[in-house]
Amino acid sequence: MECASSNDHILMKKFFRKEVLIALLVIAAGVMLFIGIEFLKGVNVFKASNYYFASYTNVTGLTQSAPVTISGFKVGQVREITYDYEHPGMVRVELSLDKDLQLPIGTNAILTTDLLGTASISLELAAQPNGQFHKVGDELPGVVPVGMLDNVSNELLPSLSAIFPKVDTLLTSINALVANPAITNSVQRLDAITANLEHTTRQLNALMATLPPVVANVNTITSNVADATGNVSTLTAALAEMPIDSLSANLQTISANLRTLTDQLNDPNSSLGLLTNDPALYNNLNSAVANLDSLFVDIKRNPKRYISIKLL
Repeated sequence: MECASSNDHILMKKFFRKEVLIALLVIAAGVMLFIGIEFLKGVNVFKASNYYFASYTNVTGLTQSAPVTISGFKVGQVREITYDYEHPGMVRVELSLDKDLQLPIGTNAILTTDLLGTASISLELAAQPNGQFHKVGDELPGVVPVGMLDNVSNELLPSLSAIFPKVDTLLTSINALVANPAITNSVQRLDAITANLEHTTRQLNALMATLPPVVANVNTITSNVADATGNVSTLTAALAEMPIDSLSANLQTISANLRTLTDQLNDPNSSLGLLTNDPALYNNLNSAVANLDSLFVDIKRNPKRYISIKLL
């Protein structure tokens, strides 16, 4: 019996030891799970923190673990967000701040929202601290400033609502204009003009390709003109060296002689004038020429009459 009771006692010890180990493991797993969840939230459970509260009428975009900053530096985070049933319409936000941070009386907790809609809390310390500080767990004044998005919704959206009907009318007019066949015809004409311009460009390119030989010919002509200019200069120099005065005197002498000869031909009393102005002399010359012609004809017909050939 003693042996049986001893075995039962050993079995009970082993059983209770397993249960304790399992319980310890479960507790450790729970602690690790809690630490992991808090770590994912951005909460450092090993760092001492002080807790404060702030209430807002609207916390759109604000989430747990959102940063709490002072002048852009993170000094804590949002611990929890709950609805304040004691004050309907208010949302209570619990702030977890660094333990070494002291908040002067008059510090405001300002809820700010960026352009992406993400909200955070910025602490605005009192401008003139009087040496008094908030106690841990105090309620900080919550401030929601009028942001740029609020101005957009309050000022810009009504203007846009008034513009939308005009935009609709404008789009309708544009659709009617686009559907007009004249637009299609104009586009087709533009295509034809573009094709003509392209053809003209090709012709200009071909013309430009023929310009270098023309330029070479122009250069050759210019060179020839330069040579001709040199020759003209040489000719001018040669003419300058010629005896122009003596040549002019000779030409005047020849002109005078021609004038004298002309006067003699026109004078009926001179020998040359008689030859050109006496009709009898002209008629006698004509008769002589006629007689000579008759004589030549008769010689041809009767050569024996005028030429006698005697054979020895």
